[in-house]
Formats: sequence, structure tokens, C-alpha cells
Amino acid sequence: MLTLFYDSYRVLTEVYSSGAFIKQALNDVQIDEKNRSHLTKICYGVLDKDITLEYDISALCDKRPKQAVRTLLKIGMYSIAYLKTAVYAVTDNLVELVKKLGKGANAGFVNAFLRKYAKYQRVYPIDGIKNLSVKYSYPEFAVKKLVADYGKEIAENIMNADEERTAVRFNQGIDGEAYLTERRWDYEKTPFANTFFVKGFKVDEDFYKGVYTFQSIGSVAICDAVGGGKTLLDACSAPGGKSVNLADKFESVTAFELHPHRVKLIEEYTARMGKKNVVAIQKDSSVLDENYIEKFDVVLCDCPCSGYGVIKDNPDVKLRRTPEDIASLNQIQYEILSTCSKYVKKGGSLYYSTCSVFKCENEDICGKFLKFNSDFTEEIISSPLANQRMKRGISFLPDLSFGAGFFICKFTKN
Repeated sequence: MLTLFYDSYRVLTEVYSSGAFIKQALNDVQIDEKNRSHLTKICYGVLDKDITLEYDISALCDKRPKQAVRTLLKIGMYSIAYLKTAVYAVTDNLVELVKKLGKGANAGFVNAFLRKYAKYQRVYPIDGIKNLSVKYSYPEFAVKKLVADYGKEIAENIMNADEERTAVRFNQGIDGEAYLTERRWDYEKTPFANTFFVKGFKVDEDFYKGVYTFQSIGSVAICDAVGGGKTLLDACSAPGGKSVNLADKFESVTAFELHPHRVKLIEEYTARMGKKNVVAIQKDSSVLDENYIEKFDVVLCDCPCSGYGVIKDNPDVKLRRTPEDIASLNQIQYEILSTCSKYVKKGGSLYYSTCSVFKCENEDICGKFLKFNSDFTEEIISSPLANQRMKRGISFLPDLSFGAGFFICKFTKN
């Protein structure tokens, strides 16, 4: 357990002190591989519950500990409260780790704090927004947005949703159900063809052969809503999951991506899955390129967003995003949608999607777009994945849609 806690501390230090993303930190920090699954659960869990854990530390300490000690405390607190690890085991190992890290002066404090925490009964703030913020470990600005957008009950359901399920999607020509049955995997069908939830499924050589890939169920739902056709532009395409999925439904797919290293990710993804009808191009989707005007039957704008629909898969979003960030994103989202709409042929289709649950990133952008683009009309769409119809488009909400928080709206060019 000492090694597990040490590796967890090193990964979380990269996130808290160096500003790394959790997925990046888990890849960059050399850890004991036999502990990876447990370590990932601790690191993701600590980040997911960070606001609640910070609140508890403030309640139990007269003086706020330094970052390194707070990180160690959070590892211990999460292990005790959420993983139900024995208090003595957590305390003994963290005290030893404190000493090994050269912070022995804090050993007594860490020991006393964790034992006190094990008996602690949280008293929630009286203020409604602060109460929900601590209860669900969401930033106050995000709580305010969700309550304003959906009302308190649905907002709580969204924040309380406790799963982010990634599906295994099999490549065209592969019978996924037969594959899983032959290998005796415990699987669950999804509403989408050849796509399954598989308990405990791990990468093997067939992943690299392109037999299957992993794609969040919300992302699969977006691709299903887009359907098929001749020519598709997938704007903001990296890492390429939607382009690869839609390559089976379109004759040709053009994938725009702003950053060169992410263009490479698309190319690697399409090569692994054997999709030769996808062309990845480095391009800023918010800047008009006259060479592409009215060139595509279908355009998908899967825009950069806050990520507040996929919190369980990216818990560090809660640490990173601010109200100012979202305001900036709103401008970018509108610019991309407005620019890429010029690339749609007359009579063609335009889709706008995000992995956010905030209305300001979703239906508000679509409403603004329609206001200033009278040559487009919204089309009502549906999905076999449970969703909520909004004023514009449909939202897949985490409590309804297997943890997926996505949005999509369809427009037709008149």
C-alpha cells in the first residue's frame, strides 16, 4: 500500500502543482503497473471529490496545510471515506510515506488528522448553492448554471450521476457479439449496432489490429444521429473517434484539426482501424477557407467545450474551468459553427455537438446561429439513447444516458 500511495501522490502532484491533466500524468509518471487500476481509482476519485475534501480539511484544520500535505491527506481521506480502506492501514502507510518524503515534521499531524477524519460528521453549508457544491463536489459557478438551466431536481440528478461508461465498438465486418461470446466476456448490449459495455475489458493485440476500439456512448450517439451520406466534414476532429466511426457511413471524410500533434492522432487512429477514406488536415475551423465553401453534404461541428458532460472521465475539469473560460468557449463555438456552415452544400446538413450540459454552450449557441443565419432551419432529431429534448436540439444527460453528457442539434441548409 505504501507504493500505491506514493505513486498516487506523485501523479496527483503533477496535476495539483504542475498543472498536468490527469490522463497525461498517469502516462508520464512511472508507476508500479500492478497497482495501476487501484491507483487510477484513487487519483480520479480524489480529483472528483476535491471540493468536498477541501471543505472537510478546512473544517478540521485551524490552518490550511501546504499543498503537498493536503495531497497526502486527500489520498487518505478518499481511501477511508469512499474506498472503505481500514483506517489503521491508511494512517500507518501515509505516516511512513510522510517520513520517506522528508516531511517527518508533519507525521504527527497527518496521523491525528486522519484518525479524527474517520470519526468526522460533515456539517453542510446552509446556503443552497454552497450546500450543493460541497455535497456533489462541483464548483459553485457550475452549480448555479445547472440549477438555472434545469431546476434543482434535475441539476442534482446530473451532479449525482456516478458513471462514465466507455463502450467497446467493433470494426465493420466484425461480429462483436460473437467475438465477446466466444471469449466469455460479460457484456451488455447498447442501443447501437456492434457496440457493447463489457465488464473488465482490457486492451489486447486485437485492439492494435483494428478489431475493436473504445468510444464513449455519448460520442457513439452523436455519430448515430449524424447518419451517413457522400461527403462529410468533421471539424475539430481529434483524436478521431467520430471520424473513424462515420467513415463506415460516408464515402469520404475530411477531418479538420487545429494542432499538428493532434492531426497525427487522427492519422494513427484511422490507420489502426483501416479507414482509408479519411483525410486529416491541419486547419483552424473558426477561420473561413473559401476552397471549402459548399463542398460537403454533411458538416459536423463537434466544438471545443467545457467538458462538463464528461466529468467522471475528466475530473480535473473541475479544477481547470472558470466562468471566464466558458465565456471564451462560447465565442469560439459560435465562430466555428458560423464558419463551417459555409461549407455545407445547399440542401445539406449541419450538426452542432458538444460534451457539455450547459445551455450556454448548447442550445444558446444554436439559437444565436439561427438568428443570424436565415438560410438554415433546425431539424428535429431523435436517438435510441435516452435523452431530453431541449428548446434547440437534444441533450444526453449523465443520469439518463449511461453517464454521457452530450448535446446535438441538426440544421438543414435551405
